[in-house]
Amino acid sequence: MQNSVSIIIPNWNGQQLLQKHLPHVIEAAPEAQIIVVDDHSSDNSVSFLRQTFPQVVIVEKEKRDGFAGTVNAGVARSTADIVVLLNTDVAPKKDFLIPLLQHFSDASVFAVGCLDVSHEVDGIVLRGRGVAHWKKGYFIHSRGEVDRNDTAWVSGGSGAFRRSMWNTLGGMDTLYNPFYWEDIDLSYRARKAGWKTIFEPKSQVDHFHEEGNIKKTFSKKDVKRIAFRNQFIFIWKNCTDFKILFEHVFWTPIRILQEMVKGDFCMAQGWCMALLKLPKIIVKKIKQAQYYRIPDLQTV
Repeated sequence: MQNSVSIIIPNWNGQQLLQKHLPHVIEAAPEAQIIVVDDHSSDNSVSFLRQTFPQVVIVEKEKRDGFAGTVNAGVARSTADIVVLLNTDVAPKKDFLIPLLQHFSDASVFAVGCLDVSHEVDGIVLRGRGVAHWKKGYFIHSRGEVDRNDTAWVSGGSGAFRRSMWNTLGGMDTLYNPFYWEDIDLSYRARKAGWKTIFEPKSQVDHFHEEGNIKKTFSKKDVKRIAFRNQFIFIWKNCTDFKILFEHVFWTPIRILQEMVKGDFCMAQGWCMALLKLPKIIVKKIKQAQYYRIPDLQTV
């Protein structure tokens, strides 16, 4: 039985990006339902879509809350077996869906990531496969070489997800709004549940990172503070290994002090921002624990 597919594109003030890249999405996946979720844009994104791409389903949000909430709204609108997430600055190659969908014949597969041909300041970098490990109480993640099919997470900017499993896990966690760590978190929870995340190098997309709205809208310090905040949220919410948590408690003050000595207060500020969310983090931690089957050190 062939899987039905919805392509979900979160958008915020991305009219120019939609104009540039959405035709490539339609051409690459003519049979897929395309859903654009608008995160309360202040530009003409919605009217542009209605006039130019009447075949696209538009979900309008009444207020802006960030990436996770926007993607969740798109998945809620879909009835497809598989949801494919693409950023507005992504242009998929022709037939990119075919190798992605083949993996879902395995019922234990949660998500499959694309080969991300990333166009950056210093040239093209091949991304899409992630590697990670726990060290001194922190989840260290980085780009992996694209010569293997295993991956620690599937990117929310170019990846396919089984919608039934997505719904079981509750989708992306809005604690991470406005951005960063939400796809790592979702993949980690899926892997702790015993499900697979896979990287597929034959499924390729061009990703024009420098065109994205984050760098245009937020300062480098804002981005750094949010990234630190979300790193703490990830650890506090997902880790259940006593040794890792003990190391985290031990090393965190040292790391924060080291950053402050260098004149960088972003980590300390991120810790404080995460601390304000601690009650919600604890509630989420208790709720999601029912799905865990794999220990933390075996998840990566």
